[in-house]
Amino acid sequence: MSEHAPEPGPASLRVADATRQDRAGATNARADVESVQVSADRRPDVESSAGAPVLALATIAGAGLAELSGGEDLPADRHPAAVYVARLAPGSRRAMRQSLDTIAAALTSGRADARQLAWHRLRYQHTAAVRAWLAARYRPATVNRHLAALRGTLSEAWRLGLMDPEALQRASDLPAVRGEAVPPGRALSRGELRALFASCEEDSSPSGPRDAALLAALYAGLRRSEAAGLDLADYIAETGTLTVRAGKGGKERLVYLAGGAREAIAAWLTSRGITPGPLFWPVDKSGRRMPCRRLSSQAVLGIVRARAHKAGVPRFSPHDLRRTFIGDLLDAGADIATVRGLVGHANVQTTARYDRRGEHAKRRAAELLDVPYAGRTMRPDAGGHAVGATPPGVVAYPKVSSTSANSPDAIPGSPQQRRTGAREARETKRQ
Repeated sequence: MSEHAPEPGPASLRVADATRQDRAGATNARADVESVQVSADRRPDVESSAGAPVLALATIAGAGLAELSGGEDLPADRHPAAVYVARLAPGSRRAMRQSLDTIAAALTSGRADARQLAWHRLRYQHTAAVRAWLAARYRPATVNRHLAALRGTLSEAWRLGLMDPEALQRASDLPAVRGEAVPPGRALSRGELRALFASCEEDSSPSGPRDAALLAALYAGLRRSEAAGLDLADYIAETGTLTVRAGKGGKERLVYLAGGAREAIAAWLTSRGITPGPLFWPVDKSGRRMPCRRLSSQAVLGIVRARAHKAGVPRFSPHDLRRTFIGDLLDAGADIATVRGLVGHANVQTTARYDRRGEHAKRRAAELLDVPYAGRTMRPDAGGHAVGATPPGVVAYPKVSSTSANSPDAIPGSPQQRRTGAREARETKRQ
């Protein structure tokens, strides 16, 4: 059976399996709601006191905690959140499950996760309070992702016959949160890329070529879940073509490797061998390959962070390599529609968010003007004070002669201009 064929068995088994896989994120989500630390996607202007409990949104909306509990009594194939997560692509399940856990914990002051909340009992007053709570704490993109998970779960509650259409329409009538924020993450410099691959070349263990090949795949625009989902059969060495089958939204696409990227893959295949199965294998601490085992997306993150530490490169995420790939291609003059196809974006507007050319243009525009301050070296006098320094609280104006007080370079409001203005006013009065 193909690695990417649909899972066999009844829908209830698939739902239960997805629930077990994503249950591990529930505790972390509750901790995220109760925590006051500012995360990467949380708005930095939100302040809270250390250890302060979160007030249950159900209480704000006029409902008690008991009213929203009891979700765990539903079987997995009848639970809206479990069914919703199960129908998502594997790469999206973890993030959306965490979004649902965050909402459930917020509604119950951290006492329930997505599996324990009775989603079919939510009404508009609850979901409106959730939207307001999220908008006060997270960036717009993160809020809208949480709301998408909420709407999807409510829709499943209706499909399962747990919610009537009118209640669904009212509870789901939540406008998206507007606003733009600087995208999180960063682009890597050419020097950082060279340092990463040099570190891999110096590593004589199987981790060296494996990490180099993985970094090359990520720098080709793959998401970490897509890189983890690659099989040996997905790579054609003669053309350097990768077939990405585990793409977001179930979309397949072709990615083309060239130059050093193909060399990195070839080096790893020499170490790996031609055994069918996952393209990238784990390597244990003793340096032994673990054949036919697939890396998880979390393992890819750990490999990238460990390699960055060894190379002396500041911390970055696998997505930052994807961001760097897009920006470097656009800087090199590649068509944005072609880049969109390579990275698998649904629309070109998403690709445009990674375009650095606008920032380069703004930087060049800012450099057209110059602040007229050259700086000077101060030498201390006998009392330890800098000679020529202006005492605190005193406004220092440059010395301007009376003949140049009206020149464009004269500072408005300076004593020279005030004296010149008064003299001109007296002369006008006498005339």
